[in-house]
Amino acid sequence: MSDVLLLSLKDKLALVTGSAGVMGQAVVHGLLAEGCRVAMVDFNRERNTALADTLGPGAWPFTFDISDPAAVVQGHAQIVAQLGQVSLLVNNAGILSNHKAEATEPDEWRRVLGANLDGAFYLARCVMPAMKRERFGRIINTSSLAAKTGGLTAGTAYAVSKGALSSLTFSLARELAAHGVTVNAIAPAYVRTPMITEQLSDAQRQQLLKDIPVGRFCEPEEFAHVVRFLASPLSGFITGEVIDLNGGLLMD
Repeated sequence: MSDVLLLSLKDKLALVTGSAGVMGQAVVHGLLAEGCRVAMVDFNRERNTALADTLGPGAWPFTFDISDPAAVVQGHAQIVAQLGQVSLLVNNAGILSNHKAEATEPDEWRRVLGANLDGAFYLARCVMPAMKRERFGRIINTSSLAAKTGGLTAGTAYAVSKGALSSLTFSLARELAAHGVTVNAIAPAYVRTPMITEQLSDAQRQQLLKDIPVGRFCEPEEFAHVVRFLASPLSGFITGEVIDLNGGLLMD
């Protein structure tokens, strides 16, 4: 039996961004269940710390601006000094913009790309060297159905940021494959989060439910399940993939 099949995620350190959000919380719970230690990164310090306090000794909260390259370097250094090297990076943090091109102001454009794309790139650069040395690593990016459709309800900046994140996934996967590090993305559509429950109108939600073949929205735990699958040592032969999680809304 290959040595890779004997590996587990027990005690490996995962870094999860957007950890205090609905999807982030589900991912943190899932990785803790796999035996990982989790560095939880979120801009909402109070909520992130309160969540970590409920999860026990395996979870540690950190707060820094992932769109700021200097803050990412400093934050990553703090995590490494306190917890050791990162073996799994889940770039889950993101913000939604519903504005189409003409209504998207430059500040909004930069803010959305900073949170959804730049942070993933900056963090990947930080964790790559140690992953390459260890010849094991997992980078999992949260893309979106909007990357393939141009945004059914999402705006231009959001769709572009997620499309670019998928391209970043391909580029990093190609670069790191020979070093035992996989890079994949998940493209969910309409996970049951405040983006659905608060930022879409009831009419939009009802229309989406008619259009989604399975007839419901994605649950956060279903998203976290795909993260756990891609994080597994047994997923080491999968890299450069964007896994659709959209209930059949787009089949390709």
